[in-house]
Amino acid sequence: MFAEVTHSSRAGSERPNEDLVLAGPSWAVVLDGATAAPGVDSGCAHDVAWLVGRLGSALAAGLAAGHNGSLAGLLEQAVEEVCATHRGTCDLRNPDSPSSTVAMVRGARGRVEYLVLGDSPVAFLRADGRAEVVSDERLDRLPGGRPYSVELVRRLRNARGGFWVAGALPEAARQAVCGSVAAHDLRGVGVFTDGATRLVDWYGWSWGDLLAAMESSGPAAVLGAVRELEAARGPVRGKRHDDATAAWLRLDPFSP
Repeated sequence: MFAEVTHSSRAGSERPNEDLVLAGPSWAVVLDGATAAPGVDSGCAHDVAWLVGRLGSALAAGLAAGHNGSLAGLLEQAVEEVCATHRGTCDLRNPDSPSSTVAMVRGARGRVEYLVLGDSPVAFLRADGRAEVVSDERLDRLPGGRPYSVELVRRLRNARGGFWVAGALPEAARQAVCGSVAAHDLRGVGVFTDGATRLVDWYGWSWGDLLAAMESSGPAAVLGAVRELEAARGPVRGKRHDDATAAWLRLDPFSP
């Protein structure tokens, strides 16, 4: 189904990259670990990069093995597997336990399935050039508007009326935005962390612009454009440079 799968990831600072991208011939997974606020006790002996690596590995293993269930079911199982490895040493009831967004796509039986949990979107480039985006906007809709306090985020993470991420609560996977689209109507699929979508969120690009750049120049060039604009115009809020990741799955037009 996919003629080519390419991806790129760039750290935003000297710190370890807390994004992760993993891909196979028919799937891709992109994760964006939530950087802990200074001074916050996560109750966990492990850092965010550890959580992202373990979770990504569990998801990739399931996808590579041909897991036939839903993507939400696969994510729930993967979170449970990761929890089992450190439940005995860490306080997984702590609301500040390490967590991550998840965005996945999988090609199967003439369709492209997707899952989005947290602010890492999936975008489709239609055959006619239209861009369609699947996003989870619950983090952007918390009460009071940004910047959010540490206390507000702690209270509403993985809670009704708040937002959902993958970390210490396997059932959070059931809150993911999931669906599928017909593959024959697509030219490509992009999967991103919010460090890459700054082009759209902050710097005036349309989703059509972003997907056209992914198709013509590839993920590495798109991340280069992010860094150039960050250097020239600065951040709208938060970090000057964030970890940024993009994956591009080009459709084979001759695939059934």
